[in-house]
Amino acid sequence: MHYGWWILALVLIGAELLAPGYFLIWIGFAAAALGVVTLFAPDLPLLAQAILFAALALLSCFVYWRFVRKIVGESSDQPLLNRRAAQFIGRRYTLETAIVGGRGKVRIGDSPWLAEGPDLPAGSEVEVVGVDGTTVTVRAAS
Repeated sequence: MHYGWWILALVLIGAELLAPGYFLIWIGFAAAALGVVTLFAPDLPLLAQAILFAALALLSCFVYWRFVRKIVGESSDQPLLNRRAAQFIGRRYTLETAIVGGRGKVRIGDSPWLAEGPDLPAGSEVEVVGVDGTTVTVRAAS
């Protein structure tokens, strides 16, 4: 019966390759661990195997969520890679259109971005202090 668990492990880990999300791989590890358990305890009843598999899957997902995710997340050399707008915070740009009534536009790269902040004339240098979706919050650069 241990071969069945190892095959399930390979299927789950293979599915992780097709739809990555760091979830199926941990359940696959639980299936592989159960394959080892059933190798040494081949007479383990099927219900006990199912319960043990569920417990191992929950445990492996918990270990990932609690420990591994923090290690992997902190080791990134570009933590803002998927949050492009957050990279603008602290940088200075020139207003493309004046901020009137708290809204204007600032050119960042080759795109105009909606800017919110104190009323300032076009051409003023501003510093980005926050981002909300596609709107940057700016203040006059000092």
